[in-house]
Amino acid sequence: MKISSAFDAGNIEIVSLFDPENIELKIRKDSAADFFQWFYFRIQEVKGLDLKINILNASESAFPEGWIDYQAVVSYDRITWFRVPTTYDGKKLIIEFMPEYNSVYLAYFVPYSHDQHLNLLSTAQMSPNALLVNLGKTVEGRDLDMLVIGDDLDESKKRVWVIARQHPGETMAEWFIEGFLSRLLDEHDPISKKLLQKAVFYVVPNVNPDGSVHGNLRTNAAGENLNRAWANPDVEKSPEVYHILKTMELTGVDLNLDIHGDETLPYTFVSSIEGIPSYGKKLKMLDEKFSASWERITPDFQTQHGYPKNEAGKANLSICSKAIGEKFKCLSMTIEMPFKDNANLPDEIFGWSAERSIRLGASVLHPIAEIMDDI
Repeated sequence: MKISSAFDAGNIEIVSLFDPENIELKIRKDSAADFFQWFYFRIQEVKGLDLKINILNASESAFPEGWIDYQAVVSYDRITWFRVPTTYDGKKLIIEFMPEYNSVYLAYFVPYSHDQHLNLLSTAQMSPNALLVNLGKTVEGRDLDMLVIGDDLDESKKRVWVIARQHPGETMAEWFIEGFLSRLLDEHDPISKKLLQKAVFYVVPNVNPDGSVHGNLRTNAAGENLNRAWANPDVEKSPEVYHILKTMELTGVDLNLDIHGDETLPYTFVSSIEGIPSYGKKLKMLDEKFSASWERITPDFQTQHGYPKNEAGKANLSICSKAIGEKFKCLSMTIEMPFKDNANLPDEIFGWSAERSIRLGASVLHPIAEIMDDI
């Protein structure tokens, strides 16, 4: 047997690899930080073997409760990813299955590689409605790219920002963006055409390319949790947030959606801005109208389960959605998808998947359209 993670987003450390029924591994920590939970590795020479893979440090991870009822994803071709039996005993995460082929990949969720990211940008820019813009460099010098969709020279149009993957291990966020872009750039889609008559979209598919390549869960290459850097971003330690915020100040923001994944809750939901100081009747109306519309459109979105609501005036203004909502006095929301499954519509084979993330991304155009005339 052989195990490797020396590829884009790979993350695992080998402890013991002598017995296929007692493989012992550990997840490596994020760059310059103590967070960890994302894993992605390849195991070879295992066809027909009963594998029992023990991730020994699971209980020390960032969200150990996230392992409860979680099932790891596996692929032979890195295209189709399916769930395999996984248990958590309070200390170790235990993955057990018999591979049908000699080489198999295992991951925390379906990966979204840097090459896929670059392909997404390149494909999108071929649309006559899209412009690919470089916002600056990451800590390690990678490009931080944004797609401008629509005519941003028209000052009468609303400004809608959609950003994703501040936390690099939350790969479902970029799958979401893929679905969102595919529909928004579809010249035959009536909702997209109507939206682009009224708004310009600024889309950052991956806020954290460095962390994504390194196989981090939450931080960039400097060990910064970017979704806690919005109050006063440091140009050296969190240049990704710094450059995006500077651009937002130039364009203005009428609506902001920040796309994430949640390790623990088996639902898709929104975390909104009810706790910011400027949250009043108008923002409350927009907030409720957006969620009610989305819940009507797709059973994959719900409003019953989510994070506790912040008390009035007590929101953490270093978090993106809260900071942007307060700074621009606009509706600003964090959209969360599960690493596990949607408990309301479970899928035993695939769980929550890349495909469902894509479809959810496409569906969000409906609630945006619903509130467009009100923002």
